[in-house]
Amino acid sequence: MGNSSSMSATELSACKCHQWYRKFMTECPSGQLTFYEFKKFFGLKNLSEKSNAYVNTMFKTFDIDDDGCIDFMEYVAALSLVLKGGVQQKLRWYFKLFDMDGSGCIDKDELLLIFKAVQAINGAEPEISAEDLADMVFNKIDVNGDGELSLEEFMEGITADEKISEMLTQSLDLTRIVSNIYNDSYIEQDAEIIEDQA
Repeated sequence: MGNSSSMSATELSACKCHQWYRKFMTECPSGQLTFYEFKKFFGLKNLSEKSNAYVNTMFKTFDIDDDGCIDFMEYVAALSLVLKGGVQQKLRWYFKLFDMDGSGCIDKDELLLIFKAVQAINGAEPEISAEDLADMVFNKIDVNGDGELSLEEFMEGITADEKISEMLTQSLDLTRIVSNIYNDSYIEQDAEIIEDQA
């Protein structure tokens, strides 16, 4: 979930929110984005079972009120987290995302599943394999060696190790998805300008 260098916090203005609202309501006139619509909205199709499970977990973490749908406010909160959230906020979100079974701890299998799914969704060739990254994370930050990471271990370990923090951020970079929204907003805006000039 790397920060998009082309967007600053000031660009999350009323104009951008209006553009996002228009896109949201165009794609989802009911104002409630279901899981199926969520995948369609972000152009996520033909996913493997593991990638689909990851996207479902991501959907659930954005569904703040746990009603099975993402409304516009939850959508804006998710984009704000992706675009301008602080390190601590993002780490807490990563942890919630990784903890697929809701146990309050992350095991290596959960971490590996997420890394593989994100790599499949992003489609880019990673610098390090999902297996190697999961091994590195556990070898460096599972301080008590119990095979699970608590929220505290995860937060402290990632914060303390700049290399792992950077690799985690790069491996979970969702800017392709966010840029899809961002570019669509500009495409719509450019089309309106051209239409107005005609």
